[in-house]
Amino acid sequence: MQNQLKHITVGDKANSRSIAVLARKGREPGIVWLGGYRSDMAGTKAEALDQWCGEHGIACCRHDYSGHGSSGGEFRDGTISRWLEESLAVFDAFTSGPQILVGSSMGGWIALRMAQELQKRGFDGRLGGMLLIAPAPDFTHELMWPQLSDSQKREITDTGYLEEPSQYSDEPNIYTRALFDDGAKNLVLDGMIDPGCPVHILQGMADPDVPWQHAMRLAEHLPQAQVAMTLVKDGDHRLSRAEDIALMLRLIENMAGAAR
Repeated sequence: MQNQLKHITVGDKANSRSIAVLARKGREPGIVWLGGYRSDMAGTKAEALDQWCGEHGIACCRHDYSGHGSSGGEFRDGTISRWLEESLAVFDAFTSGPQILVGSSMGGWIALRMAQELQKRGFDGRLGGMLLIAPAPDFTHELMWPQLSDSQKREITDTGYLEEPSQYSDEPNIYTRALFDDGAKNLVLDGMIDPGCPVHILQGMADPDVPWQHAMRLAEHLPQAQVAMTLVKDGDHRLSRAEDIALMLRLIENMAGAAR
């Protein structure tokens, strides 16, 4: 089945935003892609994953968070709670049956929070697995805030945001006070996390943005019987080289086979 570009409206009145979705029909377990901060659903890994799903007749769903890619809304308004709400809305509207969440960087945080919210709803069995690529749960407080200078922290507090050059885009990264404040409400590394499904972490040891030790810490918060980790010694944050993509697809194939 070909991809079908659709839009779903999330939020009410002034808070509403149009979320762009690419959904490919196929057999279950389906694959749900959750991108990273400032990434969109047309990235290298997302495209490769969708192509693999098409070749194997597997359902695949990916979307752009508000303020990203083809979706509406302002990037400066983005928070973990906002992007989580959108991801759950897409999950509800475009998937059925067991799904494997593939979360890249910030998408790993979103995936973990989705699992928690789905469990609150009593939706046991909807997650067949989780592949977290360079996962960055709690990155606002664990990875970013401690690295900011006093002047940068004052700028966020006083002006409401901080702009920093991005090594991945011509556009600067924007970190808002709302992002940090909301991040504190979505922390997951403050206790055990049981997503109710197997979790595999794929992490580069040469990642300058999310240290491999952060992935190890996440593993300590997951049930031992359900977590596995693959470390790529020379892997960077993107893990988008041909060999990285091939490894990602092998892991997905194994997870999809085990979840059937």
